[in-house]
Amino acid sequence: MSEIYELHAEMCKVFSNPIRLEILNLLRDKELSVSQLIERTKLSQANISQHLAIMKSKGIVTSRRDGKNVYYKITRPKIIKAFDIIREVLAEKHRL
Repeated sequence: MSEIYELHAEMCKVFSNPIRLEILNLLRDKELSVSQLIERTKLSQANISQHLAIMKSKGIVTSRRDGKNVYYKITRPKIIKAFDIIREVLAEKHRL
């Protein structure tokens, strides 16, 4: 099997979890700290950190530290474009 299919499948795992989709949507236009993500999702720090670690390992998000805060952002705008295309397909399906 081609390596590109393996990489594609690994990236799609990020899109297969509703919490990670919510995090992606929150990060779509801006960088947010872990504290801000916790506040907006109402999830625990451990839960948010676990999902961010998965997303970072797949190259979906990147992080930077500023004092005690760690900030996350989307690595490439095309990731949000893919997210939006999937949402559009689902919206079309549910309009029928």
